[in-house]
Amino acid sequence: MKTYIALLRGINVGGKNKILMAELRSLLVGMGLENVKTYIQSGNILFNAEDNTCVELETQINIAILSKFNLDVPVLVKTPEDLQHIFDSCPFSEEEKQNSYFMMLYSKPENNLVETVLEIEYQNERVNISGSCIYFYASHGYGRTKYNTNFFERKLKVTATARNYKTMLKLLELSHA
Repeated sequence: MKTYIALLRGINVGGKNKILMAELRSLLVGMGLENVKTYIQSGNILFNAEDNTCVELETQINIAILSKFNLDVPVLVKTPEDLQHIFDSCPFSEEEKQNSYFMMLYSKPENNLVETVLEIEYQNERVNISGSCIYFYASHGYGRTKYNTNFFERKLKVTATARNYKTMLKLLELSHA
């Protein structure tokens, strides 16, 4: 059995796409996943499964959620090693990293779109796009930034889901427990 981390995009945010974590855990156990744990209400799931591909698990979880909750929720599955690599590859200083967001991409954006986004600059905000992750730092906080997940999704024409530094650390800790 391998450990996986599923990241759901856009559930339990602003009263939309509500899914109770107990019901979600039950659904995933019913699919045959083992040791299913959720972390906070925003769609972070850790579980064990046979040696499947991440894409297979994404599809299976998406279909199960659609069937049970009638919600078409984007699902991104990573191994702990994948998540650790993303975390360790953050290009910012340790101080900035602790206040950064990690926007994981569901597919790799086209290079010309990445170049266009990197030309856009906002004061006190920094962005680095590397493969399957956007590293984002805003000195005044995420709530007041010009950048957000929807901004990047529109500009890069990809789906993304963001997690902050503390959530990334906790997911990595839980995945190694």
